[in-house]
Amino acid sequence: MREISELPDAPRAADGVAIWSGYHRVRLKWHRMKRRVEDIPFTPAILREALAAGASSEVDLRAHGEDGFVVLHDDRLDRETSGSGLVAAADSALLRALTMRASDGTITDERVLLLDDLAELAAGDAAADALVQLDLKEEASAITPAVIARFARLIGPVAQRFILSGGDWTAVRRLAEATPGLAAGFDPCSDDTIERLNSGADLDVFVAEALAAAPRASTIYLHYPIVLKAASLGHDIIGAFHDADRLIDAYTLNTTHADAARTLRQLVALEVDQITTDEPIALQALFESSDTSQA
Repeated sequence: MREISELPDAPRAADGVAIWSGYHRVRLKWHRMKRRVEDIPFTPAILREALAAGASSEVDLRAHGEDGFVVLHDDRLDRETSGSGLVAAADSALLRALTMRASDGTITDERVLLLDDLAELAAGDAAADALVQLDLKEEASAITPAVIARFARLIGPVAQRFILSGGDWTAVRRLAEATPGLAAGFDPCSDDTIERLNSGADLDVFVAEALAAAPRASTIYLHYPIVLKAASLGHDIIGAFHDADRLIDAYTLNTTHADAARTLRQLVALEVDQITTDEPIALQALFESSDTSQA
């Protein structure tokens, strides 16, 4: 069952870890392992910061050519790294020779991380609440027995530090079932989900289908406009998932989004458990300043 959080002892400077509203704590998840919009994604330095701070953070996983995973979003190397070609065709040696690109395309000195590196970093010192979301960008067809065996060998010893998520529950389930102690999450959203939700009945079906599709998922990931659409229809979609003992992550909200302050207050008032953002420090500061202005 969900537990009521305890209030912090005293106000602290914005650290991008969580927002408090009364007794409700909303974690801020560091999307693509970023604390600020300008950060280079998926760097070891920020992963260490997240682990030490007890933060929730997220990386993407793509299968590479040696039955392992690399920390990248795209199925090609070109946009995110100094390399080119399909990720699935790249071996570990090639990937270790590459570096990441900044958001403007500039090649940096930050090396590309493999799942092996994440596991090694997670084995070090970390705060008790630290959690890294492994967002699987592959379909079930890519999750072969060899891939499963290598994943379980790497993540098994540090499974408590991770949650594995994705939109293909079969792919997530295969890896999670082979890795005892690893939490699993599910994203039931598609490009046309919000257009299909025109009534409370539609929302009831959406919730039921999500729960049935991923019965082992402890966290459900929802595109935040869907949460707002449900609220506008008078439907408590967060409460519906909470009644089924699921946590809710609303993604991805940044301060530059239209009406960001009001949206943030609404998501917190609806009692989402986590908000995904590329700028957790700025989003926390926005909430605290807007909350004060509304007092």
